[in-house]
Amino acid sequence: MNTLTFDKLEYPQLTRELAENCVSDAAKEKARGLTPYKNKRTIEAKLEETSEARKILDSGQNLPLFGVSKMKQTLTKLEKSFEMTPVELMEIADFLRSTRRIKQFLEKNRGIAPMLAEFAQSIQSFIEIEDAISQAIRNGEVDNAASSNLRKTRKLLEENQAKTAERLDKFMKNPENKAYIQEFFVTRKNDRDTIPIKASFQKFVRGTVIEVSNKGTTVFIEPETIAKLSAIRVNLKAEEQAEIYQILAALSGAVLAEMDGIKHNLEVLTEFDFIFAKGKLSRQMEATRPFVNERGQIKLKQVKHPFLAMKAAVPLDFSIGEDYRGLIITGPNAGGKTVVLKTVGLLTLMMMAGLHVPAAEHSELAIFERVFADIGDNQSLENALSTFSSHMQNAGQILAQVNEKTLVLFDEIGSGTEPNEGAALAIAILEECYRRGGITVASTHYEAIKRYGGAHPDFINARMAFDAETLAPKYRLIIGESGESNALYIAEKMNIDRKVLQKAQYYMEESDYALEKLSFQSKNASHEAKETSQPLFEKGDRVRLLETDETGLVFSSDQGEVIVYVDGEKRKILPRRLSLLASRAELYPVDYDLNQLFTSFQERKEQHDFARGSKKALRRVQKEIKKSLDSE
Repeated sequence: MNTLTFDKLEYPQLTRELAENCVSDAAKEKARGLTPYKNKRTIEAKLEETSEARKILDSGQNLPLFGVSKMKQTLTKLEKSFEMTPVELMEIADFLRSTRRIKQFLEKNRGIAPMLAEFAQSIQSFIEIEDAISQAIRNGEVDNAASSNLRKTRKLLEENQAKTAERLDKFMKNPENKAYIQEFFVTRKNDRDTIPIKASFQKFVRGTVIEVSNKGTTVFIEPETIAKLSAIRVNLKAEEQAEIYQILAALSGAVLAEMDGIKHNLEVLTEFDFIFAKGKLSRQMEATRPFVNERGQIKLKQVKHPFLAMKAAVPLDFSIGEDYRGLIITGPNAGGKTVVLKTVGLLTLMMMAGLHVPAAEHSELAIFERVFADIGDNQSLENALSTFSSHMQNAGQILAQVNEKTLVLFDEIGSGTEPNEGAALAIAILEECYRRGGITVASTHYEAIKRYGGAHPDFINARMAFDAETLAPKYRLIIGESGESNALYIAEKMNIDRKVLQKAQYYMEESDYALEKLSFQSKNASHEAKETSQPLFEKGDRVRLLETDETGLVFSSDQGEVIVYVDGEKRKILPRRLSLLASRAELYPVDYDLNQLFTSFQERKEQHDFARGSKKALRRVQKEIKKSLDSE
């Protein structure tokens, strides 16, 4: 297997679809990295996992996965910092509770999922840690029930706050203070209880200024009457935080002590998350578990491409490996040949990865050591390879590795070059794949390859069905028949002249082409001459610009525009805005160098000096180059 084959068969898109059905980041990562297995026992076990998950989902149940989405990151942080926040500890408790419930859930479903139930037996229970965290932390905060010291400290804080509120209320109700108070409410500044006092009366209020308003009109004072209570409160808060730290540290330590077992549970739940994602994907695609063989035999019934399974795609039947080892698919463009190749290849990879396939019951797929796909345009701009060259490079790499445990898929084999050479080369490649024992499926338009497929005893032709009335492909594969491109029929439907079609039919059988030279004398030559009375200008003609009455020389005339050289500059002028004063034939000898008309004497002298190797001219050019570089 190689990445090119995976890309051509859209396998990465499949693993992304699988990852979307996972809950945890760890399971998503596992899904995106899923690669096909090659051992039959392993593949059968992975398929059975998917089947059991599908049965549970089909029964209307779902795996109770809670607290697993970010658990890997949470445990990694704990190992590095040795302490957790209350919220993180709650997540761990949820995770431990989820592992216990999953074990119970799968045991309850042992009848339909015995393998998963047995696998769940390795899950360890940590009820003591789970209960300790749940008792100590509620609603994301350390609860009073976490310890007697914390409960006592918080009770003292409540009493302190009540006394403080009482004294502040008394201060605001005192008539003597009424004139000093800016606003009658208590506000906390820098974790201290204060009252807004008018700045002009600050000296009349006994207390500590905690903060001043932006405009300076208000000062926030902690009255002297609560100073001792505030100091006590600060100490109590410090005791509270110290006790909370001890509680969180103890809980974090308890989790750390069981880290190996908790990590094992995480691995198990990640695996279950992944397995049930396979089951969900199976349901979405209406997929089934295929039979598996190592004989190179593929028998697909009512199969759809995975990414078309949920759309109105036409299912097809496909078989290879039992009565024949090579299949040549023919038919019109956009008729579904490439979809067939991709479907066979991708379903093979899916089965080998332990996934169900979108096909009817009793479909069968083979395990291959290698799967190769030469599909689509492999043109490489980076390596300067043409489409044909890149296909041949790919074919060379395939031929070097083909054996009897290989599936090879060729799309439009031999195309991109001269048809006779392409067909001959394609047949030689097919023969070599067959000689080495490979199972080969190829699509083509070439008649020679169709004839080869029909003549070879271990190959068979197939065609994509085509609706002759609507000109639409039916996307249905018919094995045992050779298809046509239907080019002449389509051309007839598109109203191509019957004489042209008859000649095309004749040329398909004979190469007696009409090669005589014909004479084409226009019947309307005089009429055309009148219509082209617009004057034609040549380089060197002297002309007048009708709009400005200036005179100039024609530099060039092309595509309806004339470039006129006027006073040392070139202008684009429409022909109808010019009149001819004198043609170049009237003005200059036959061998005259017209380019001299458009360069100055100094330019011509410099060109002459440079051409004869003048050192002075060379130095002047070098000086100009240096000047240009310095300016940049």
